Amino acid sequence: MGLFDLFKKGLRKTREKIVSGLRSVLAVGRKIDEQLLDELEDAMLAGDMGPRAVTALHDEIRAAWKAGRIKEAQEILPFLKTRIADTWKPGDRAVRFAPAPPTVIFVVGVNGSGKTTSVAKLAYYLKQQGKSVLLAACDTFRAAAIEQLTIWAERVGADLVKHQPNSDAAAVAFDACEAAIARKVDVLVIDTAGRLHTQDHLMRELGKIRRVVQKRLPEAPHEVILVLDATIGQNAINQAKVFSDVVDVTGLFLAKLDGSAKGGIVVGIRDQLDIPVKFVGLGETIDAIEPFDPETFAAALFAED
Repeated sequence: MGLFDLFKKGLRKTREKIVSGLRSVLAVGRKIDEQLLDELEDAMLAGDMGPRAVTALHDEIRAAWKAGRIKEAQEILPFLKTRIADTWKPGDRAVRFAPAPPTVIFVVGVNGSGKTTSVAKLAYYLKQQGKSVLLAACDTFRAAAIEQLTIWAERVGADLVKHQPNSDAAAVAFDACEAAIARKVDVLVIDTAGRLHTQDHLMRELGKIRRVVQKRLPEAPHEVILVLDATIGQNAINQAKVFSDVVDVTGLFLAKLDGSAKGGIVVGIRDQLDIPVKFVGLGETIDAIEPFDPETFAAALFAED
């Protein structure tokens, strides 16, 4: 299955919600007027694109109509597809690898976001790119998280550094750095405890892990990937803002996109956060991870079923 088909399948619920609403407004042959534009704005807001993004797109559509570039309702969807695809900067979605290994990737996120599963998917993706991968089980608060990552590491074929439950997470991270250097591993992926972004002491511990890693590898982490649950819509943006205050989030992994009707959040993320979406989760299996491609996303979002 090609990338477009994967995105089209994964965005089915979102497409049903957003595009069905838009198509009901944008009837073939209907002329554009102020009433249509108001209805269009309401339909986009209902699609979880976010108020700022919707306002910007609405203004662009009105400007294009006033300038005579679009005249009829059926021209709006192709216009939207192009504008949404064009909002992402080219080239900022690739994983930033260190000049010399190991590359260190922090994975952060709240409980229930799909973070540990996303760590495993990321490890699988990197292995498919020919990289050797070491995982660090720094989610030490939950024994289940360590057990889960142990199972995933075996499936992926990645080494794992872990301590006993309730161990010092920073100590695990330090040992993982030592192991990555000694074993000449290409990429070290550190799974941190799933934090509620309102828990200040846990967020401070995230900062501690970062400082410990930097003592051994001064340029690390090279990426901080925040896993966001696509099913929570606009709340994901609030989470991203809080995490960015504690650690320099460099990329987003949008998990559970296939199970959500709120995939329009991708548009809102780009409008409100200067953080690229780097990966999306489009299913539950280990290989259900895809690098985010805005052109394919926009094409799949507005595709005919």
